[in-house]
Amino acid sequence: MELLDGIIRIDSFLAVTIGIVVLFVGKLLNTKIGFLREFSIPEPVTGGLLFSVLFGLLYFASGHAIEFELRARDILLVYFFTTIGINASARDLVTGGRPLLILLVITIAFMFAQNLTGIGVASLFDLPAAVGVVGGSMSLIGGHGTTIAWAPSIAENFGISNAMEIGIASATFGLILASIMGGPIAKFLITRHKLTPAPQVVEEVQDVGLTEKQRKDGVDHMDFLGAVLAIHICIIIGYALNKAIAEAGLMLPLFVTCLFAGILITNLVPKNFSKWSGVTWPTRTSAVALIADISLGAFLAMSLMSMQLWTLIDLAGPIFTILAAQFVLAVTVTIFILFPLMGKNYDAAVVSAGFGGVTLGSTPTAMANMAAVTQRFGPSHQAFIIVPLVSAFFIDLTNALVIPFFLRTF
Repeated sequence: MELLDGIIRIDSFLAVTIGIVVLFVGKLLNTKIGFLREFSIPEPVTGGLLFSVLFGLLYFASGHAIEFELRARDILLVYFFTTIGINASARDLVTGGRPLLILLVITIAFMFAQNLTGIGVASLFDLPAAVGVVGGSMSLIGGHGTTIAWAPSIAENFGISNAMEIGIASATFGLILASIMGGPIAKFLITRHKLTPAPQVVEEVQDVGLTEKQRKDGVDHMDFLGAVLAIHICIIIGYALNKAIAEAGLMLPLFVTCLFAGILITNLVPKNFSKWSGVTWPTRTSAVALIADISLGAFLAMSLMSMQLWTLIDLAGPIFTILAAQFVLAVTVTIFILFPLMGKNYDAAVVSAGFGGVTLGSTPTAMANMAAVTQRFGPSHQAFIIVPLVSAFFIDLTNALVIPFFLRTF
């Protein structure tokens, strides 16, 4: 940790340590405060938002900003999505075909609606249409990464000098809204329609986190190390695949190719692999679920605690209005379009929780929303397959076409 020019820089080791503290604080608050638990607000969201507010108060009181080194956080994201790939069975991929297509079509249509909403609200403030795109799919569905990629071009070509600030502010507050909307929506749908998981998956291992029974049974050190080894094998293959794709001219996040590597290896491992090798491939084991829970929780806690809320105050008026409209749009589409078209079943309710994270926040937020719901109500393997495939792969490709379309048209 060092102090330079009014900025307190915290290295990766201490950042991870603080992230763990944030998780424990979030768990404590969720245990003590009933409505947080009742509406399945993820523990890292509870703790992360609290700490980001505390760091903001520190800035206003002392003038010192806190910046975290987040390389370790990004590694945790790769770990998490690799576990999702390892847990993917061919059966889920086949049965997820139609729901995957439905979710993809709705998400693409939502991207157009999101930009039109942003442009409409921006016009109420006499702002350029490009501001509405910045407050639309660029920052919300696209997140911070897409914002950073597109904002300089918009600032230069449309004369919006603060395009980066508007985009980062929208992405940040969108992340907050996404983190708190998924659980309540799922609870409403599950309660109203009296939904339960399919009987054949009720007793299965969670994709993320452990059930009470699995906690009592425990995970020994060899189970844990076996899961880590499998994850590392998938990451190595995913890294090689990412390099090959990059050389072909297509840029994808590393966690996407590691997700595909996990899916590929899991479904190519022979059924009798454990008999002749003595090693069990850890698909849907308690050890993988535990690692998924740790990596996702720590990633999201570090992401939220590192938000610099004080940088967003000057942009509050128009941004909050745009976000309010986008929030209403997301809730409306989720409840009245997505859930019915997905089949009005338990899987559809869990996907609805994830859709809130996708449309206003990020893929990890979507996964955290779904994890909080499934840990309370029961597993939904289909949701953990189709949501990341749509949000981590198809969205970035589609957004790269949608953003310039709206910039040219409006």
